[in-house]
Amino acid sequence: MSRTPVTVRAAQPSDAPSLQELWGDILRRGSIDEQLADVSTVIATAGEREDHCLAVAEVDGEVAGAVYLEATTFTPLNLEPAVLAVSPHVFARFRRKGVGSALMEAACRFAEQRGITHVQTAAAAEARDANRFMARLSFAPQAMLRAATTSAVRARLPQARQVAHATGSRQRIDRVLAARRVRRERVPG
Repeated sequence: MSRTPVTVRAAQPSDAPSLQELWGDILRRGSIDEQLADVSTVIATAGEREDHCLAVAEVDGEVAGAVYLEATTFTPLNLEPAVLAVSPHVFARFRRKGVGSALMEAACRFAEQRGITHVQTAAAAEARDANRFMARLSFAPQAMLRAATTSAVRARLPQARQVAHATGSRQRIDRVLAARRVRRERVPG
């Protein structure tokens, strides 16, 4: 079985519309113009920093997929160097044509150029094919990343903790007001 030749290159400003379409479901919610502006900022940032790269895979001159690469550490606490391959995505019409492999090859090359021995990535929990692909490439699960709005988390926190925080603030205010009253009463008038 012959595969279509895939080329990988650094993203250019003209790639913004294709990348907005590719990553539309994971970008900040907003209008298409806002998303395009965000993608343009990401492209510019990746182009300015040596420890970042936005790799775009092409098939026959058409954007087929992309991945954002960042030389970082495993975590803010584990300072071992690692390359984080953020959101490796492939357009549905280009899947099973070697595009994903080419993007992950770019991640490995990016890591090797910097003497980094580990590559990390993530796939949505419900993305079964993506998770299988990553498992076939030796990526083992390390953590479950979860996200929620601040208000949703606050609503689920134990009420006693929230009341204690509010009560503590109220008690401090009461003390300040009492101290001011005492000072006012002592001032001869």
